[in-house]
Amino acid sequence: MQTMSNFYAKKSLGQNFLKSPGIFLKIARSAKISPEDVVLEIGPGQGGLTEQLLKFGKKVIAVEKDHRLIPILQEKFSKEIKSNKLVLIEADILNFQPTTYNLQPNNYLLVANIPYYITGAIFKKFLELGPQPKTIVLLTQKEVAERIIARDEKESILSISVKVYGKPHIAGIVPRGAFTPTPKVDSAILVIENISKKLFIKNKVDEKTFFKILKTGFAHKRKKLSGNLKKIVKKEAFDAHKISLDARAEDLTVSDWFGLASPN
Repeated sequence: MQTMSNFYAKKSLGQNFLKSPGIFLKIARSAKISPEDVVLEIGPGQGGLTEQLLKFGKKVIAVEKDHRLIPILQEKFSKEIKSNKLVLIEADILNFQPTTYNLQPNNYLLVANIPYYITGAIFKKFLELGPQPKTIVLLTQKEVAERIIARDEKESILSISVKVYGKPHIAGIVPRGAFTPTPKVDSAILVIENISKKLFIKNKVDEKTFFKILKTGFAHKRKKLSGNLKKIVKKEAFDAHKISLDARAEDLTVSDWFGLASPN
């Protein structure tokens, strides 16, 4: 039987195991979990973060793709599994159906130390497609987290795609040495709070229309936005929302993009 003493990380699964109990606790606290909350955890790995999540929440649903880890987790959390405080599922999170486990919009939290290569897919699945959690806490690449919060005050498709659904901030930096095997980059605890689709409802803007305009606007970043959008957005829309015809996509705020996507 596979044990943690002879366990090795699979490169194909993007596995980097966090080995600091203090960071597990910081991630769990960043989610502001209440005793009534259900937490969806992606990739529990060796169970370090799972252990902390169980202390704070009502129930944890942990989805693990690596079949080698399932018996280890079953043994470690036998008591919690028996009491149904922990539901352990062997599955690929990208194929996982939240509604099967009664996860509805805004009635759960998503907390995870994910393989970094699926970060974009996780945002699409849980922000755009839903059902949306009320909060997302992800351990992701520091550079990606900084791009999402637009630390350099330059927006991107990624930052706008997150900000239209919630408010992101960085809760802490995790050095590469906190993982085994050691990755090439530092990480950050990215928190996205107040997740909803209320901005689309408030602005009466269709999501597909919004993202079509956003992607077209960023298609040629060095060009003026008015040039990129000339076939799908009228000049009057720029004037109505006081957006300069000389502006570039990275200069626009979420509110600006909604203005350009607005049917009025």
